[in-house]
Amino acid sequence: MAIGGDAVREEIEALHRFFVAWFSGACDNTTDVLERELLQRLDRNFMLIQPGGGVLSRESLSDALAPAHGANPDFRIAVRNVHVRFELGQYLLVTYEEWQRNARASTPPDNGRLSSVLFEIADGFNWLHLQETWLPEPVMRAGPYDF
Repeated sequence: MAIGGDAVREEIEALHRFFVAWFSGACDNTTDVLERELLQRLDRNFMLIQPGGGVLSRESLSDALAPAHGANPDFRIAVRNVHVRFELGQYLLVTYEEWQRNARASTPPDNGRLSSVLFEIADGFNWLHLQETWLPEPVMRAGPYDF
C-alpha cells in the first residue's frame, strides 16, 4: 500500500493546526471539536512520549487539553522535514520536526522536536504511537522561528 508523502504531511500538519487553533482559542471550545479534530485520529491505545520523558495516553492528552483552550493566543507550530521511514503493510513509521513558537508550557518556549509517529492506515491515518525528542540546544537556538 503506497501512501504518498503529501498525504502523510497533510495529516501531520492537520493535527498540528488543530493544536494551534485549540491553544490559541481560534476554534470552538467544544467536546465535538476535540473529538473530531483530535480523538478520532488517535488509536484507543495511543501513547505519546513527550520530549522530557512524560507519557500521555489518548485520555490523559484529552484531559490535559480540555482546560487549555485559548490559554496561549500567540502559540504557533511549523512542521518540517516529514519523511516516511518505513512502510510495512498497513503501518507507516514517519519522522518529522515540530517547531514551536511561544509555547508557554515548554522550556524553552521557542523550541524544536524530532518526532517519530507510527501510523496504521485504515480509513485514514490512525495515530498509534508518537515519540518526541528535543532537538539539540544549538539547533533550537538557531531556529528558524519565522512562522
